[in-house]
Amino acid sequence: MNTGQTLITIGAIALLSIVILRINTGFLSTNSVLQETKTSVFAISYATSTIEKANSLAFDSATDTTSLTNVNQLTDVFSLGPEAGETEDTFDDFDDYNNFVSKENFDMNGYYETRCYVSYIEPTNPDVSVNYRTWHKKIVVEVTSSALISDWNTMEQDTIRLTSIFSYWFFR
Repeated sequence: MNTGQTLITIGAIALLSIVILRINTGFLSTNSVLQETKTSVFAISYATSTIEKANSLAFDSATDTTSLTNVNQLTDVFSLGPEAGETEDTFDDFDDYNNFVSKENFDMNGYYETRCYVSYIEPTNPDVSVNYRTWHKKIVVEVTSSALISDWNTMEQDTIRLTSIFSYWFFR
């Protein structure tokens, strides 16, 4: 093999090395994005599941067996949350999820912490909680996990936050 063929062979090997390096970098980047997406979708699903459980309950402890016509019969703003002795398995109304905290370990996805907040709102301004009773309650569900990273440079933890509004309607 002469000098020209040796240089062409070295150039081909260098070019092949660069191509393989780029492909491996692409695979690692794709895998990282795929894992982040999987973790985020899992957290959103977990938050949605919590909201659906809350929405499946009665609007208020005063409405679980009877209908109401006066807003003052609803649970007081400062009493939102589970009644004494209630656990997640025995929640019977929407506002029992107020100040609810759950920590779950999902094998492949790690630990997830869920925090819920329930408040009364006015439908004209649902982003603002009010300190009086209305026919509308809002739940905010926040899910955090060490697997949810918003910035990989600082390793800052991300939070998934979902909200839902539950209104009381009674038709005669």
